[in-house]
Amino acid sequence: MKINKPKFWDNKNSKILPYLLLPLSLILIGVNLIKKTITKKEKIKKIKTICVGNIYVGGTGKTSLSLKIHEMLNQKSIESCFIKKDYSNQIDEQKILENKGKLFKSKRRLNSLMDAVDQGYKVAIFDDGLQDYSIDYDIIFICFNDVNWIGNGFTIPSGPLRENFKNIKYYKNIFINGNMENLENIKNQIFKVNPKAKIFVTTYAPINLNDFIKKDNYLVFSGIGNHQSFISMLKKNNINILKEIEYPDHYTYSDKDINNIITEAENINCKIITTEKDFYRLNDKYTNKIKFVKSVLQIQNESEFLDIILN
Repeated sequence: MKINKPKFWDNKNSKILPYLLLPLSLILIGVNLIKKTITKKEKIKKIKTICVGNIYVGGTGKTSLSLKIHEMLNQKSIESCFIKKDYSNQIDEQKILENKGKLFKSKRRLNSLMDAVDQGYKVAIFDDGLQDYSIDYDIIFICFNDVNWIGNGFTIPSGPLRENFKNIKYYKNIFINGNMENLENIKNQIFKVNPKAKIFVTTYAPINLNDFIKKDNYLVFSGIGNHQSFISMLKKNNINILKEIEYPDHYTYSDKDINNIITEAENINCKIITTEKDFYRLNDKYTNKIKFVKSVLQIQNESEFLDIILN
């Protein structure tokens, strides 16, 4: 589902619009509660199901964590696949997953899961799906980033949360990724609601920095859920950013958009960098003029995390 975040969602000082929209938020909370109550959960015993989800809309690292789980299972010779609901605006994420393993996609995740069972996979990794109540997952991980965290704390449409923050009391395993500037405060908020939560801290590490010349200047653009985390990662690795352009998450670039970016870069004598996700949304005719940063997810306490996905 494509949702373009309004700026007030991440503005903790914004009070008027969130409260004006609060009746709609309460209605949606009620609808979701009814849906959760009446939906029959399917427990598929022939395959282990791992859900990587979030309660904050976009930009929390679900796809990166899904890839990491797949990689770790491969190292243990365990056949795993990806499952993702087939949204037309998420071709970028689909391509990234398909490049690493088998992806099952359809309008209903349960249908994809049954296809995975038929093909003999041992583990199904769901990239998103926390709010899909039709599947009784074996393991659930929920992801946050420490930059946006929970935004203004309200649920959609008053804020960026898919469900009430207090619902994290139901989830054992919580991932926080980003710049870690607000880490201790976030941990304290989580433990107040869920004292038994297991918190994993993750960061992104670029792996193709040799493709970039440090003395060059760069124009950076992205259409991801957390643009500032991407910028911060580049700056920490001494990439000299002369200009940055931010688009909405899963943005579909037109020829005009890309030509404007190329013209702007030429005017200020810059080379162009984007994310891997954005690169996969570009027309092939532009890919020789634009480079992307390839990054991997690093997990603190990785051995403990491995124990969870194996047991």
